[in-house]
Amino acid sequence: MKKDRFIIESLLDGTGILINGNNPYDPQIHDERFYNRVLRDGSLGLGESYMDNWWDCQNIDQFIHKILNANLDQKIIKNWDVVLGIIRSLFLNAGRQSKAFEIGRRHYDLGNDLYKAMLDKRLTYTGGYWKDAQNLDQAQEAKLDLVCRKIELKSGQKLGDFGSGYASLTGYAAEKYNVNAIGFTVSKEQKMLADILYKDLAVQTRLRDYRNIREKFDHIVSLGMFEHVGYKNYSTFMKVVHNSLKDDGLFLLHTIGSNHSVKETDKWTQKYIFPNSMLPSIAQIGKAIEGLFVVEDWHNFGADYDKTLMAWYQNFENNWDSIKSNYDQRFYRMWRYYLLSCAGSFRARKNQLWQIVLSKKGIPGGYQSKR
Repeated sequence: MKKDRFIIESLLDGTGILINGNNPYDPQIHDERFYNRVLRDGSLGLGESYMDNWWDCQNIDQFIHKILNANLDQKIIKNWDVVLGIIRSLFLNAGRQSKAFEIGRRHYDLGNDLYKAMLDKRLTYTGGYWKDAQNLDQAQEAKLDLVCRKIELKSGQKLGDFGSGYASLTGYAAEKYNVNAIGFTVSKEQKMLADILYKDLAVQTRLRDYRNIREKFDHIVSLGMFEHVGYKNYSTFMKVVHNSLKDDGLFLLHTIGSNHSVKETDKWTQKYIFPNSMLPSIAQIGKAIEGLFVVEDWHNFGADYDKTLMAWYQNFENNWDSIKSNYDQRFYRMWRYYLLSCAGSFRARKNQLWQIVLSKKGIPGGYQSKR
C-alpha cells in the first residue's frame, strides 16, 4: 500500500495536487486500496473508487483538469490494455445496427425527471453557445438559433434531425422558422416527451436508427449523435445523410471531437455513461466525408462545453432532492463524477466541440460563416 501511494504521489508531483491536502481540488482518500486500484485500472479504477466512496474531492472538475493538463491519464494507462482494446475494436463493431438502441435504453431512457432537473427549459442535451449568453437557457437558445442560421433555414422547408433528443432543435425551428421538422431518436423516453411538448407544432419525432431513414430533406442537422456512431460506421452515416439531403441543401454536424483518432472510448465512460460510443477526430471525419461533401465551415467552441457541463451540474445538485427517491446514492456519485470530470476534460482542451457545415457540391460564390 505504501509503495502504491508513493507512486501516485510521485505522479502527482508538479501538478499542484496534494493527497489529503487543503485545496478544493485535493483528493481526500478514505480507503488505502485506492492507490492500487488506480494504478491497476487507470481511469476505470479512479471513477469506480469514487463511486465506492473510497475518495472524495470538493472540486472534481479542477482535479481532473489538473490531471489531464499534466497528461497523467497517459502515464497511468496500461499499455497491454490499450493493445487489447484496439484488437477488440478491429473485430467488433460497437456501433452496429443490432446495438443501435442500447445507448437509448442505458443512457437517454434513465428518466425524464433526471433530464428535466438537469437541462435547460427546452431540454437541450448538447453543448450550448455562450458567446453572448449569461445563463444556460440563453446559451442553448443561442446554439439552436446558430444552427438554424448556419443552414440558412427558410419558412416552409423540411428539416431532418438525426439524433433529435427531446426535439429541442426541431421544436425551435418549427416555432421560430416555420418549417416542417422530423427528428429521429433511439430513445423511447425522449420520443414520448417530445410528442407531448410539440404536439401543436409541425414536428414529428420517430423512433428510428439512422440507417433506416429513407426520405429527402431540404436541410439536415445532427447534434450530439455522431459520438454514438462508431468509427467503423462514419462513412455509412455520411452516405445516409448524403442520400437524404437535397442537392442544394446543407448538412450541419454538431459533435464532440477528439484531438486524436481513437477506436474506443474511456473505460469508465464506456461502462457507466455512454456504451458503444467514441469521439471522432478531424482525420476520421475527413475520411468519411471525402467524395461526398464540401466543407463550407468548421467552427470549434469546445471551451463553451465546460460552462454547459458546470451549469448542468449545478442544476443536478440543486434539484437532487426532488428526484433522489428514483435513484440511489451510488448513481448520484456516478452522475456527479460524469458531469464534473467531463467539464475538467473540456477545460483542459482534451475534447472539442465542432459544428461543421457541409454541402453536396459547394455553395456557388462561397458560404458566409455565421458566429
